[in-house]
Amino acid sequence: MRLPVNRNLPLAALTLLLAAGAPAWAKDRPAPVAANGPQADYPMVLGQPFTVDGVTYTPVDTMNYDVVGHAATSADGGDAITASHRTLPLPSYVEITALDTGRTILVRLERRGPMKGSLLTELSPGAAAQLGIAGQARAPVRVRRVNPPEPERSALRAGRSAPARMDTPPSLRAVLMRRLEQQGPGVQVSRPGPMPTPDKLPPVPQAVPGSRAEAPTPVPVPVPAAPPAAKPAPKPAAVDVKPEPKAELAAPAKGGWLVQVGAFSSQARAEAAAKSIGAQVAPAGKLWRVRMTGLTSRAAADAALAKAKAAGYSDARIQHAD
Repeated sequence: MRLPVNRNLPLAALTLLLAAGAPAWAKDRPAPVAANGPQADYPMVLGQPFTVDGVTYTPVDTMNYDVVGHAATSADGGDAITASHRTLPLPSYVEITALDTGRTILVRLERRGPMKGSLLTELSPGAAAQLGIAGQARAPVRVRRVNPPEPERSALRAGRSAPARMDTPPSLRAVLMRRLEQQGPGVQVSRPGPMPTPDKLPPVPQAVPGSRAEAPTPVPVPVPAAPPAAKPAPKPAAVDVKPEPKAELAAPAKGGWLVQVGAFSSQARAEAAAKSIGAQVAPAGKLWRVRMTGLTSRAAADAALAKAKAAGYSDARIQHAD
């Protein structure tokens, strides 16, 4: 008499054997690489020269790239904060400033282009919305290559936006707009050039109030009252000097140091920036300046400058208080 045979036993045994061996195979496999880690920025790719509308562009790894030109919105990139460029390495990180408003954002360059016309760059819909130029066909912009810290790089790689940058002051925007009007489209796309920095322009009007503040020295001069012909002179001098203190800046002690952190078009943003680094806010025309004052030595100024730059204000500069 033949015993009944269970034909499913071999299949069950094979299944158990495979299950028991799975952990051993898993140990031999390399750990998965994070798609959004720092290694996602390397290697940077240049690529071969290419031609757009009869002009040949050669990608180059230019560290001091700082160019003005025009930008538009691309259909690529979605909500991520990205853009295209014809010559910079991919990926690269740049700060793009809308010259009409002064708003500045950090952007990751991920695509080669634009592939027609004389535009300097094309922004993803998300980047264009953050910069405030969505829907514009030729928005005037400044593109400056930067080396942001890893947390900001990681945010852009993950499709998020980086922390807001300081607004570019109107005085500097006027200089950049003049440069844009004077240069040709080839310059806009291919040649980096030195740009004026915010700390070189705003301090000029700042020095004027300082010098006016010294004008009160002649004010207490009662000497002109002695000669009869000189009597009229002191009165106009007093009228001239009294309106001058309307420059609401509280000037630091003469001979000291200060750190010029930046200038904002919004008082609320200026106060938030000042609060984050222990600085002071002073109005200057239509701008609000953030400064770290009361620094009696160069060493103290260097320490304050390091604190401002560590907080992300890379354009902060040391100045003489006088």
